[in-house]
Amino acid sequence: IQPSTRLRKLGVAKKFGALSENVAGKRLVLIDDSIVRGNTIGPIIKLLRDAGAAEVHIRIASPPLQYPCYMGINIPTREELIANKLNAEQLARHVGADSLAYLSVEGLVKAVEMNKQVSSPNKSGHCTACLTGEYPGGLPEDLSW
Repeated sequence: IQPSTRLRKLGVAKKFGALSENVAGKRLVLIDDSIVRGNTIGPIIKLLRDAGAAEVHIRIASPPLQYPCYMGINIPTREELIANKLNAEQLARHVGADSLAYLSVEGLVKAVEMNKQVSSPNKSGHCTACLTGEYPGGLPEDLSW
């Protein structure tokens, strides 16, 4: 994860390319693990459109990240999280996609726990605070975002 928007955009430009003979006229589905700020998927979609993609659809393998994580993961403030500003349809338009859909929180928990043997089926053991805003044990009093 690059520390600045400029570095993330440079990384996208260096890392990705599209061969028009593979993309032109095709309906594409891009799958990503998450969208945090929303500033890297747009240039990728533009690259694919410029190579002739007929449609570009986005599927995100996590629910929308709407809350920061104070437990050690580098997730920014709520104001920086794109899912707090735009719903899926608005975000699709913003990044130039034909559609965008997220996995639900329930779907994520079900997938993660599918083969888990548990002594107490009502306890998940997985933190979803960045997705739901429900922080285990509440928020620390000295927290400064």
